[in-house]
Amino acid sequence: MNNLFVYCEIEDGIVADVSLELLTKGRQLAETLGCRLEAVAAGHNLEGVGAQVFPYGVEKLHVFDDPRLSPYASLPHTSIMVKLFSVEKPQIALMGATSIGRDLGPRVSSALGSGLTADCTALEIGENNLLYQIRPAFGGNIVATIINPDCRPQMATVREGVMKKEELGTAVGIKGETVKYDVTKYVSDTDFAVSIIDRQMEKSKTNIKGAPIIVAGGYGVGSKENFMLLHELATVLGGEVGASRAAVDAGFTEHERQIGQTGLTVRPKLYIACGISGQIQHIAGMQESSIIISINNDPAAPINAIADYVITGTVEDALPKMIKYYKKNTK
Repeated sequence: MNNLFVYCEIEDGIVADVSLELLTKGRQLAETLGCRLEAVAAGHNLEGVGAQVFPYGVEKLHVFDDPRLSPYASLPHTSIMVKLFSVEKPQIALMGATSIGRDLGPRVSSALGSGLTADCTALEIGENNLLYQIRPAFGGNIVATIINPDCRPQMATVREGVMKKEELGTAVGIKGETVKYDVTKYVSDTDFAVSIIDRQMEKSKTNIKGAPIIVAGGYGVGSKENFMLLHELATVLGGEVGASRAAVDAGFTEHERQIGQTGLTVRPKLYIACGISGQIQHIAGMQESSIIISINNDPAAPINAIADYVITGTVEDALPKMIKYYKKNTK
């Protein structure tokens, strides 16, 4: 019981960013524990997965390749994970807090009687080599540290974007091993009682997560019309528009632009917060930004405490001046 597993989400042979982020964090945790980092890939046409995960320090890749395992379905993937974990007995198991991870994680933990901490924002190794699973609780009013001293594996799901994705580089010299399994020994015919006939997938029209510059608005922006100033500034800067939950709830913009505990987690080079008070729920989703500029008419707004630069004033006064300046000086 001395290894750390990461379940890799795969679509069309491509490992999801959230899985690569977990492998990066998993490598750090494994080094602290002095154990191996292992990954699980279940799907079809997985020949290229090893080349994608080994640069992140994976020492062993468990591959379950079968046409029936793609796209993801609850029952067969659960059977594979439960049986694999029953044999391998990992110390820690990590998954993304995605639609897949939120479906698979509870099923696996329930079958193994291990428990699960959902939507973690940080993971650390604490006393007695226990995994400290850290997440906001009670609507973000407190930050809870959860431990599981009695059951294994210690399971957690982590939201996309809260961990950095970083390859180790060739100097580290970790050589990964691939183990391929006979899927028929891990699944039964009843696991395929439900078949997926067709899927309709629509890509998001925004790319907030990958934007280097984000202009985000809160309830203090005041109206949907004022939000157009944010869009204009973002266009001039070549960035994207984000929002706090309060702004989304007020109908100022779409939910897909929401940043924070119940939205996206971002880490742009520049984050311009307009009329955002800075509650912990929102800060949890953007505090890793390289540079933060706060525009707020309240000098005591909580977000000013983490901002690199603070502009005290209203959005209506500040943004038109910024737009005019950047239009004049941006080539």
